[in-house]
Amino acid sequence: MTKNVLVTGGNRGVGLEIVKGMLSEGYKVLMACRDEDAGEEAKKDIVGGDLHVIEMPLDNESAIVDAFTRAEAVFGPIDILINNAGVLDDTSWDEVTSESFNASMQVNVYAPLTLIQQTLPKMIERGFGRIINVSSSYGSFNESLAGPFSYAISKAAVNALTVKMASVVEKAKEEKELDVAVNSMTPGWVHTRMGGKNAPKTPEEGADTAIWLATMESDVPNGKFFKERKEIAW
Repeated sequence: MTKNVLVTGGNRGVGLEIVKGMLSEGYKVLMACRDEDAGEEAKKDIVGGDLHVIEMPLDNESAIVDAFTRAEAVFGPIDILINNAGVLDDTSWDEVTSESFNASMQVNVYAPLTLIQQTLPKMIERGFGRIINVSSSYGSFNESLAGPFSYAISKAAVNALTVKMASVVEKAKEEKELDVAVNSMTPGWVHTRMGGKNAPKTPEEGADTAIWLATMESDVPNGKFFKERKEIAW
């Protein structure tokens, strides 16, 4: 049976390349977008594959749950969740407000958590699942949280979320045999609207590791952080 993949922020940049890559691997892909029209526009350029656009605003928990519930009712359970959507607020630390900081946390951390809450228990119940959280080297303590204030802290929180959810999987494995994994990855500096025109990597190159983790069939890691298919330090 074809597995279902949900990709947030799937209508442009790295997310769009993840969508294309998963389609080429034969998966049914649900392209979750803030605006359905933007998703339908992106879909026009994709030839072949089982692709469906889902309008899913990430700025509100109940809206996320409602959109997810409707999608699952129509297309069935989600086997692979790729939390790709993100926002980059480059406001300096001394000008960040609680409101602007919370906006970054909502999209970059709270929305992935909400979707993990919707998917992970069912993945554990069925015995299969992949969750990939798209993070950033800017959120790495090993690299001194080098990015803009809100972005770096929110991406560090994404990595913490990955570690905690992976521990849930490990605990569940004590009870039953599972093929479930939760990992983080960084696309690197990618030439997208977020990354800017000077970035050296293409969106396709940025998407590669997420697709690799999503489609891995053996020796699947759990609770790790990857860049260019190699584990890196948190």
